[in-house]
Amino acid sequence: MASEPQDLDTFLGTKRRPWWRRNLRWIIIALVVVVLGLLVSRCFAPKPPPNYITVPAEKGALSVTVSATGRLAPIRQVTVGSEISGLVLKVLVDVNDRVTEGQPIAIIDPSRLDDTITQSRATLSANQAAVAQTQATLDEATAQLRRMEEVSRLSGGKVPAKTELDTARAAVARARANLRSAQANVVSAQASLSSNQTQRFKSIIRSPVNGVVLARQVDAGQTVAAQFSTPNMFVIAQDLTHMKLEVAIDEADVGSVKVGLPASFTVDAFPGRTFPAQITRVDLGSNLTASTATTSATTSSTTTANQVVSYAAILSVANPDLTLRPGMTVTATIGVEKLDNALLIPNGALRFTPDQPGAKAGGAIQFGPRREEQQKAIGRGSKQTVYIVGSDSKPQKVEVVTGPSDGSRTAVTSAQLKPGMKVIVGVQANGTAKPAQDDQN
Repeated sequence: MASEPQDLDTFLGTKRRPWWRRNLRWIIIALVVVVLGLLVSRCFAPKPPPNYITVPAEKGALSVTVSATGRLAPIRQVTVGSEISGLVLKVLVDVNDRVTEGQPIAIIDPSRLDDTITQSRATLSANQAAVAQTQATLDEATAQLRRMEEVSRLSGGKVPAKTELDTARAAVARARANLRSAQANVVSAQASLSSNQTQRFKSIIRSPVNGVVLARQVDAGQTVAAQFSTPNMFVIAQDLTHMKLEVAIDEADVGSVKVGLPASFTVDAFPGRTFPAQITRVDLGSNLTASTATTSATTSSTTTANQVVSYAAILSVANPDLTLRPGMTVTATIGVEKLDNALLIPNGALRFTPDQPGAKAGGAIQFGPRREEQQKAIGRGSKQTVYIVGSDSKPQKVEVVTGPSDGSRTAVTSAQLKPGMKVIVGVQANGTAKPAQDDQN
C-alpha cells in the first residue's frame, strides 16, 4: 500500500513534490511564532542605558560681545545750498574734489543783482542830497528866527509881532523834523544797498568747510529757485580721515554697552578685513521716542508693540588712508566684557534634562514646556542644574551659578563642578550623536 502513491505518480507521469512544499503551511506557522516570540521578548526586555554625549568643563578666557549693524558717515557733513534764485552760470567743482573754506564752488547770474545795487546807490545819493537840502532850509529858518529875536530885544518887544515870532519858530521846527526824516531815509537807503551787496556776494556759492565734495546736484545752465526752500546744490564732507559709525543697539543689549568700550567692524567691500572703533555715545532715547511723543496713547502702544526697539550708538573710526567711504554698510562687534581663567561649560549643558517628558525613544531629547520655563530662568546670577555621568552611569546633578555667555559657552561657578569633569549635553540616537539644543543665554 505504501508504494501505491509512488506508483500512481509514476503511472500518471507527474513529478513527486519535495518535502518542504508538502509542509510549507507548517513552516510558515513556525516562523510566525518565532518572530512573535522575538518581538514579545524585546518589548518586555529592559532598555539599555542611553549613551550620553559629554563635554569637559574647562578653564579659559571668555569674551562677551554685542553685534550691531549700521552705516559709516562723516563726522561733519554739510549740505550747501543757495539763498538766492537765478541761473547757474558756472559750477567750479565736481564730485571727489577737495575744497577749502571760502572757496567759490558755483556762480549764479548776478546781472539782476548788479542792477539792484546800482538802483540802491542812486536812491542813497538822492536821500543824501535831500539831507543837504533840508539842512540848508533848517539853517535859513534858524538865521531868520535869530534876527527876529534880536529885533524884538532891541525894540523892547514892540516889533516884530508875537505872531511873526511864533511863525518863525514853527518854521525852524519843521525844518529840523524834515532833516531828521531825510537822515532816516539815508540810513534806510544804506541798509538797502548793503542788503543788495550781500545778495550779490551770495551769488558766488562758497564752501563753508574744508573737505571733499560727496555729491553735486546742480549743473551750469540750471535755474535754482529759493523762494520757498533752500535748493541743495552740493554735499561736502569734512575730513574723511576721521569718521563715525552709526549703529542700532537692540534693547536687550543696550544695558551692557558703555561709552569707551572697544569695538571692531567689517564692511562688504573688504571681506576678511577688520577695522577698529570705539564707542563715543549711546543715546538715551530709543527709535520710538520721537514717534510716541507726537501720537496718542493708543497709537503709541500699538506702534511700540509692532516695532523693534533699538538705541542709536556712535563709534569713532580712524580712516587715515581713506579706505572707508561714507554710506558703507557695517557689521560691528562690541566687546562688552572679557573674563580670564573662567570655568566654562557649553550652553547645551544648561538645556539638558534627563527623562524629559515627550522624549522619543532612540532619538534626541525633545524639550517641552519645562525647557521653556528653564530658558526664561537662565540668566547671569541664576542657579541652574547641569548633569554629569555618575559612577552608576546615570546622570548626576551638579548645581552651578551662571555668569556671562558668548552664545556658545557660559561661565559658571560651582563648589561641585571642577575643571575636567564631563557635563552632559545630549544623548546618542541611532548611533549618531545628537546633543541638546544650544540656545544663547
